[in-house]
Amino acid sequence: MFEGYSQQTTEFLWGLRLNNERSWFLAHKEEFLTYVDGPTRELARELTAEMTRLYPQLGLVSKVSRIYRDARRLYGRGPYKDHLWFSLRRPAEHEGATPCFFFEVAPERYSYGMGCWDPTPLTMAKLRARMDRDPAEAEKLVRQVARRGEFQLEGESYKRPKGDPGPLLYPWYNSRQFSLCRDENCEGPYFTAELRDQVLEGWKSLVPVYRWVEAAAADPSPDHM
Repeated sequence: MFEGYSQQTTEFLWGLRLNNERSWFLAHKEEFLTYVDGPTRELARELTAEMTRLYPQLGLVSKVSRIYRDARRLYGRGPYKDHLWFSLRRPAEHEGATPCFFFEVAPERYSYGMGCWDPTPLTMAKLRARMDRDPAEAEKLVRQVARRGEFQLEGESYKRPKGDPGPLLYPWYNSRQFSLCRDENCEGPYFTAELRDQVLEGWKSLVPVYRWVEAAAADPSPDHM
């Protein structure tokens, strides 16, 4: 049962950030397994079970990240990530093109929300076409997120805007990728099972946006991308 993270979780992740090398990691591997990997996998398991119970039609499966960086993409960085994350999404051939719910733990924070980090240009064109066809529906979803006040829209925008649907939808309309994210300090719920409930309630509030984004995949291709 997930009972929260611990001070040792934070200490290990800070230690890894400052000592990102194989010898240090191997000397502290049991700490990683006990205080970081184990609780994260248990949190993922419990949240997956609850989201599946509540929304079986979404067909969500979970994936926990590896602590090891891809050796082909180190770019001068150490061989280990200083954070661990997991996602819930519907299985897809190209994972980054589909929306997912996520949770991440890092030395100085934890984060959770919903996003689509590597969507194809066609995916974003279909979302813009949805906003063009029915701006009222899109505005309703954006207002619901804003009214709750829990998540912030993040993501890279196009250098050349695709259009101007009005101030409310403009950031969405001109995004290359996006996420709705909440960042919190490693305190309070972080140390208790309350963290699971906090993430679950946040994810539940984002299900309408998730469905709206995912449904765009079945839309016809826009005439102009």
